Order: sequence, then structure tokens, then C-alpha cells
Amino acid sequence: MNNVEKLLELDRRHLVHPHLPLSDLNRTIFNRGKGCKLWDVQGREYLDATGGLCLAQIGHGREEMAEAAARQMKQLEYFTCFWDFSNERAIELSEKLAKLAPGDLEMSFFTSGGSEGDDAAIKTARYYHHQKSEPKRTWILSRTNAYHGLAYGGGTATGFEEMREGTGPGLPHVAYLTQPSAYRTYYFDGQDPTDFCVAELEKTIASIGAENIAAMIAEPIMGVGGMVSPPADYWPRMSKVLKKHGILLIFDEVVTAFGRAGHWFAAEKFGITPDILVTAKGISSGYIPLGAVLMTRDVADTVREGHGYPLGYTYSGHPVACAVALQNIRILEEENLVSRSNEMGVYIAEQLSTLRDNPCVGEVRQAGMAIGIELVTDKHSRQPLPDLAMMIPNIIREETGVIVRISNSTNLVMAPPLIMSRDEADRAVEAVCTVLSRVRPDGNVC
Repeated sequence: MNNVEKLLELDRRHLVHPHLPLSDLNRTIFNRGKGCKLWDVQGREYLDATGGLCLAQIGHGREEMAEAAARQMKQLEYFTCFWDFSNERAIELSEKLAKLAPGDLEMSFFTSGGSEGDDAAIKTARYYHHQKSEPKRTWILSRTNAYHGLAYGGGTATGFEEMREGTGPGLPHVAYLTQPSAYRTYYFDGQDPTDFCVAELEKTIASIGAENIAAMIAEPIMGVGGMVSPPADYWPRMSKVLKKHGILLIFDEVVTAFGRAGHWFAAEKFGITPDILVTAKGISSGYIPLGAVLMTRDVADTVREGHGYPLGYTYSGHPVACAVALQNIRILEEENLVSRSNEMGVYIAEQLSTLRDNPCVGEVRQAGMAIGIELVTDKHSRQPLPDLAMMIPNIIREETGVIVRISNSTNLVMAPPLIMSRDEADRAVEAVCTVLSRVRPDGNVC
């Protein structure tokens, strides 16, 4: 047995992979990355058009990131940020985030990733109202096809039933609203999508009682849902209703922040400042696990009154993670990668315009370097392509070496590193278009 065969056997024997069925014995084991390219243990080269999970903003293999981590490890590798303890890098990063974030989101609580952040945001919203002498405000509003991680609180707020199946009772008091996917016209009973969603929100608030609702948690642009941007008037109108009823707005920007959607934070795109904003992924470009929950000063001060903020994670404010994030943000700034996200995203979307005549492509969506291709049985019915479409990324990868993914069963998603060149973008587009040209209405690829 050679080394590659040994690695494959050990992986199958000992490693549990998210969303990989027991019966699937396929593995691609990577051992090197540089820029937008990856290499597996057998030496095959791949083009990363997904950013791993929408997070490799600055690309793979940046030596300056390793150097930033090493410098901090030599100085102070770890100490807790509980109680009155702190460290220089956590302070510097919190100051930087306050400058970058929209509005008065000037306070940070650090986590190890997005799932921790979403759970913390939900608990923060509930505790905020408790501190305001409104302890009955426990309900959380979410949406169908929303993704807020798979931990307990965020996992319950996640609006995919199959991701909640079989795990027992979830977080109590969670209600799901209709996702604002204007392309899916049959969601809205012939009404304007925003009119429908606003009326549904008001009806839901009346049914539950505003005095019982803590917050609405939502992605400004729905990532796992298929890179779905709502109509331009959706967030201004929805946030106005929430504010009128004293309901906090939590923006889940785990995917969309740090240039992914063409802004430092997607909240800027919609002219909205939420009360709480969750981020991760692009904050470190995946070089180290890190996330942050940003809060307005009102929220932060309220939840710190009395005996203090009742949340904490062992690695909150980890000095090495914060040092890596600071270096990542410096690269994003120095290389103008946030504006480049818009430039290259528009270029990729324009190249994908050749798909408009494909009978199985309903819509191509783009916000920065977040791109979704809606796959349908035909353009008239707009019904999603059957589950066989799940195999399309595997076929693209096997035939071309380009890595893309299926999201929400029938949305082909691309979220490349923001450093992607035009030549690399052309390669990715050609790979996608070539395979999609062979897709049949039953989801098979001929």
C-alpha cells in the first residue's frame, strides 16, 4: 500500500466529514495551495472557484500570514479574554472592526467561527431584552432556506428542514418567514415580493406578539440558499417594521463580509445598520478559525450591566487568531481586494451570460465575488432541477479540475478568492458552461 492509498484508507476509517454519506468512498486529499490553485496528494492541480467555503479572500499559501502567526506565537500564544484580561492584538482588531463596520457597530465579541457567532448573537438578543425588563421577548424570526450554521441555536434558526431532521427538539420559539427570492415568483401569490414579505412579517408579529419577539436573524444575501439578493427595497422596509416593534435585527454576514459581496460588509449595500452583526470566514481568509459578533454600543452596554456579559468561549480574542486577522485585513486594504471583488464579479457574470440561452439555467446572480446559477427544469415553470443536479460539481471537478459547489440542491455557486485573475476566471467559466451545456431537464449530464 503506497502513501496515497494509506491516507485514503485512514481517512475512510477515522474521519467524519460533514454531509458525506457513509456509502460515499470518494475522497480528494489536498496537501498544497497557492493563490487560487490547490494540489492533491496525487499531484493533480485544481482551480478553487469556491474559496473553500466562501472564505479564501486573499488566496492560499500567503507566507506573510504564516509570518504574522509565528511572530505572535513567539510573543504570546494565548491567554484568556475572560473577566478583566485582554491582549494587544484583540484590542487592535476590535478597533479596526469598529472603523470598518457600518453605523455604530463599534463593539466586538470574538468567537472561533460563524456557528459560535450565530449562537452568541441569538443569546445576546434574548439577554438584551431580559436586561431591558422584557423577559418574555424570546422568539427569534428566521427564514426558509436560511443558513445560520449547525450548532444548537443557529442550527435551529437554519431554515432547511433536512438539516434539522432527527436531532431532537431544537431551540424553542423560532418562526420562519418566506425567503425573498424574487425569481421564485410562485412564493408570493402574485404579489410584489417585498410587499408580500413585509405583510407576512407584520402578520407574524401580530400573531406571536411583538412583546414576545427578541430578534430577526437573517443573511443580507442568502449564501447557502443560492447567493440570493433580495429586492432593493426589502431590507429598508423590513428593518423599519422591526424597529417599530422594538425587535432587534441580527445580520449573519459570516459569508458576505470582508469583500465577498463587494463591500466590507453587505449591510452597506442595503444602507442598513443592524443591531448585531455576525462575521467569520473572510475575517481571516481561513488561515485560522476566527469570528466576531459586532454590536451597537447600546446592545453591548446593556448586556454588560450587572454581573457582565453571560457568554464566553475559551478562544475568544485569541491573540494569534487576531494577529492573523489583522494581517489579512491589511492585505485586503493594500491590494484593494474589496473593490476588485466587484470588478471581477461583474466580469465573471458577464462571461456567464452565454448561459442565458441554456434551457436549464433560470437566472445568474452576482454580488461581488458571490455568484449563483439557478438550475431549473425549464425557464417557464422555474421549477428546480431534480436532485441529480447535486452531481454536477463532481463532474466539473473530475473533467476540468475546477472546484464549484451546489447550494440549496439546485444552485451552482461560485465564490472564488478575490485575487482570481481573468485567465483563471475564464477557465472557471468555460468549465461551468461546458458541463451545463450537457445538462438535461431531469438533472442528468449527457
